[in-house]
Amino acid sequence: MSDTPKTLLQMAGVPNTPPALGESVLLVIDAQNEYVSGVLALPGAAPATDVLASVLAKARAAGAPVVHVRHKGNPGGAFDPETDRFAIIDAVSPQDGEEIVDKKLPNSFAGTNLQAVLEATGRKKLIIGGFMTHMCVSSTTRAALDLGWSSAVISDGCATRALPSPTGGKVVDADTLHEASLAGLSDRFAIIAPGSAF
Repeated sequence: MSDTPKTLLQMAGVPNTPPALGESVLLVIDAQNEYVSGVLALPGAAPATDVLASVLAKARAAGAPVVHVRHKGNPGGAFDPETDRFAIIDAVSPQDGEEIVDKKLPNSFAGTNLQAVLEATGRKKLIIGGFMTHMCVSSTTRAALDLGWSSAVISDGCATRALPSPTGGKVVDADTLHEASLAGLSDRFAIIAPGSAF
């Protein structure tokens, strides 16, 4: 018996091959200025945005539907809709005909019309990127499985921030949390692949 760990998807023989853009929906989650210049600015936001912009251009060229999710905060707080921090980052801003779904919770399906928007595309595969890996990307990807979607997450098209360890005395740095979050998703919820794979 091999000591090399395997994901549940690998054990089930599911190939680690991301879906083609031409048969998928690109779902960009919370690619907003808050993560660039707000109180939640992420150390990896800039390179992840560059990757998202590249995949977005390829999705548009392939005729893939694009859906942008935008987190709507409260006045005076993060993602304040009355400030520029609420706006989608210019490099990945929506074009005419691309849906924008506003949400209040980490799971992009919760309390929104995202399920109906995605169903209207007639496709069943999602390619997901955005912020933050451990929070809204993870919770949305997990919920997508329950709702019948097949997902792939763009590994370098996501980023997160450092958090205090809940067991005390340590800090979980952003890179470690990002990697652990993707590892958790790869076990059952999604194919994980870099932007260059799409």
